[in-house]
Amino acid sequence: MIRSRIQFALPVLAAGLLVLPGLNAQQGRGRKYKPPPPTCTISVTVVKATDGKPVEDAAVVFHPIDKNGKDQGNLELKTNEDGKAVINVIPRGDTVRVQVVATGYQTYGEAYDLPDDTKDITIKLNRPEKQYSIYEKHPDHDGGQTNNQQSTQPQSDQKPQ
Repeated sequence: MIRSRIQFALPVLAAGLLVLPGLNAQQGRGRKYKPPPPTCTISVTVVKATDGKPVEDAAVVFHPIDKNGKDQGNLELKTNEDGKAVINVIPRGDTVRVQVVATGYQTYGEAYDLPDDTKDITIKLNRPEKQYSIYEKHPDHDGGQTNNQQSTQPQSDQKPQ
């Protein structure tokens, strides 16, 4: 009976002696665990500028910028039926550039600082406007004349554009 206990205890003791040095060795070596920085929860609500209704399935692109001004890549989310997109992986104290792209609306872009734990952003999207053309007359300009049409002035008075 004593012999069977010794035969059982001997392998357990040998296994324990093999494990203890391995545990001690892990304390001095290996990777140092560095906890992630505290993050900010960003909630973006995208609505129509005309009536305030939510814009569903708009692409919200986050460009995190670290404290050194370096772009850290981008993260894209789509808005839900309430026009909301929420993300919580960007570190507090950083800056984030938010870009919103939706079919039938002007693209929106703005940079935001993240000093607190939460940031609520409401973005109002406008319908596209007519593009500016140099070939059309504009009331705030010189009558729509180009350099070729302004030949009445002497060449020496003209400034390069």
